Amino acid sequence: MTASAASSQASASPGSASPGPARRHHPGYGRFTPFLFLAPAVLALLAIGIYPTIFAVVTSFRRYNITRRADMQDGFPFVGLDNYLSVLRDQSFWDSLLLTGKFYLTVVPLQILLGILIALMLHKPGWGLLRAVTRVSLVVPLATTYAVVGLIGRLIFNRDFGVANQFMGWLGIPSSDWLGNQTGAFVAIVIMDIWQWTPFVALIFLAGLSMVPVEIEEAARLETKSHWALLRHVQLPYMLPGLTAVLILRSADVLKLFDMVFVMTRGGPGAATDLISIYVQRAGFKVFDLGVASAQAILLLALTILLSRIYIRIFYREIE
Repeated sequence: MTASAASSQASASPGSASPGPARRHHPGYGRFTPFLFLAPAVLALLAIGIYPTIFAVVTSFRRYNITRRADMQDGFPFVGLDNYLSVLRDQSFWDSLLLTGKFYLTVVPLQILLGILIALMLHKPGWGLLRAVTRVSLVVPLATTYAVVGLIGRLIFNRDFGVANQFMGWLGIPSSDWLGNQTGAFVAIVIMDIWQWTPFVALIFLAGLSMVPVEIEEAARLETKSHWALLRHVQLPYMLPGLTAVLILRSADVLKLFDMVFVMTRGGPGAATDLISIYVQRAGFKVFDLGVASAQAILLLALTILLSRIYIRIFYREIE
């Protein structure tokens, strides 16, 4: 047997591994092509998210007031934890933080309750066209920017031609200067925040309800006529991950809520709507004490992380 025949026989044997077809790439595809596709997103993240955070952390340890010539001449000297201690001793900071907590404890429970009710109604069988139209309409508030929501709120709660006063007149209730008194202004921003974010909460809970196995839900409906028992024992476990996400996202959002409140009330009247984001903005862009403002922002970031860990520990459950 010749060498060429032996080699061909060996290559044709079952145990031999023949190389597969060579992988072909587009002529323009190179080693760094995936990195080029990722580069715009990474650069945007660095410019918008990571760099400002690092700058805020560094600035929070410096005496950084751009209106003081002495600070600029000294190169914004390092002061350690002085800015943080100044913030923690500032009673106005704690008042704004407590007001923000009051706002959070007002809007988020109402949004969760309304979101669950809307999700349960949309989860019921039947009313196909109405359910489709309702789901589409829920996206409208989410697509509205904060500043536009604030402008809508100013129109709704205007003292002279606002819709809120017209509706109160139909009910025989005297008109009110909503944005001119402390209680009315706080109620106004609460209503606008609920209008904007309740659809988001409802869609999150609706996604959780869609994960409930149909056979389990039908069997539970046959076993009991109690809607509360069905919600508690069958549907709620599938909604807990969504509830955790809602609490985390809304906590972070309320702590940085600025545009809507600033457009509607600018933190007034007095300090009735002076949320913590308004207070931080005043320290950074009116007093120009960027060191103190950065320390406040870092403390709020730490508070957000702490609340997120608490929510995950208490509410999050794996579905088996």
